[in-house]
Amino acid sequence: MGCNQRPPGDAAFDEDTSRVFIGTHTPPEMIAMDSKSGKEVAHLPTPDNMDGVYFDAGRKRVSVSGGRDLTAGFAYVYQQKDADHYETIAKIRTRGGAGTLFWSPELNRYYVAAPASDKEEAGILVYAPQD
Repeated sequence: MGCNQRPPGDAAFDEDTSRVFIGTHTPPEMIAMDSKSGKEVAHLPTPDNMDGVYFDAGRKRVSVSGGRDLTAGFAYVYQQKDADHYETIAKIRTRGGAGTLFWSPELNRYYVAAPASDKEEAGILVYAPQD
């Protein structure tokens, strides 16, 4: 893969329900797939320039970040209602260019990497989930 090419997406896994969560670039979606049958069970919109997918097993939530190379970044959060049903519960504005998301279950925090801009220094944005 060349240095200017983006990988096709990112994924996370829910062992309890055997669901794979895949973030795609074109179209920007989070796809929930049954890992046993290969059946796609849900499609939800995600931020443009998707960069990371994480699953919070304790809360049964999927998070997808995006915004790299854009003027605004976002993290979308989806609640798993059951193995085949999900709803968007948050669209969190981050910063322009921010994309990489990391979920730390031990610290109960989301971390988003934000590059420097002409208005702000580079930084790590920290978010706590709302129960």
